[in-house]
Amino acid sequence: MKVVPVLVSADNYAYLLIDEPSRKAAVVDVLDVEKVRAVADKEGVSIVAGITTHHHQDHSGGNKACLFPKSLIQVSTYPSIPVYGGFDVPAKTDLVEDGGEFTVGDNIHVRCLATPCHTKDSICFHVTDTSNKSQSGGVFTGDTLFLGGCGRFFEGTAEQMHASLSKLATLPDDTVVYNGHEYTAGNVAFAKTVEPDNPAIGRLFKLAQENKVTTGLSTIGDEKEWNVFMRLDKDAIQYAARVTGAEEPGAVMNKLRELKNNFRG
Repeated sequence: MKVVPVLVSADNYAYLLIDEPSRKAAVVDVLDVEKVRAVADKEGVSIVAGITTHHHQDHSGGNKACLFPKSLIQVSTYPSIPVYGGFDVPAKTDLVEDGGEFTVGDNIHVRCLATPCHTKDSICFHVTDTSNKSQSGGVFTGDTLFLGGCGRFFEGTAEQMHASLSKLATLPDDTVVYNGHEYTAGNVAFAKTVEPDNPAIGRLFKLAQENKVTTGLSTIGDEKEWNVFMRLDKDAIQYAARVTGAEEPGAVMNKLRELKNNFRG
């Protein structure tokens, strides 16, 4: 299993999820089909599926082009493919729900995790290589989980975001995180104001300084150490959010998100 990030706009990631033995791949969150196709050609793989984390245009905007290619050359090279996504995803062919499973190529197992909040239809996709059980799995988190941060609560509540991040926290610690946007520098700047004495945040700061592309450089275990939105029970975070330990996690999450929304550091 190989994952190749494709920067399709200033900070927006699509991905190729490649089953190397079969040379087959799924494209995750396609926006610019031509950019993704160029990378697929370079990798020498055929695109056989589309996977969409949620319905926002910057993650699903290329779905129709994948399904209905515009030229005969595209038809012969990339025939219509299945597109997996939640209930609001445009041009999907296969509706996925929490606990759903499917396969990419011959060896990649995909498990669907419903993570509503950023949108009601947000799905994260946990991927593992059945032919190489020693390889760490990965998770495509869309706009639910970022390195050091989380998405805005556009269609859900703070309680839902807490539940969604808690679900992701149950994945194996070595699961590699592939998120939807390059927001790490801004997230770590905010995290330093919330939990300044956390040495793990120092590691994230160094990672962001040294890498223009940070997706794929974090794991679920890392996020539990440095992502303030996954550490709501910590005294420093509750203090920064101006709440007491007696308050529910949803209340802490809500106030922390408000702080991040207004952060200009």
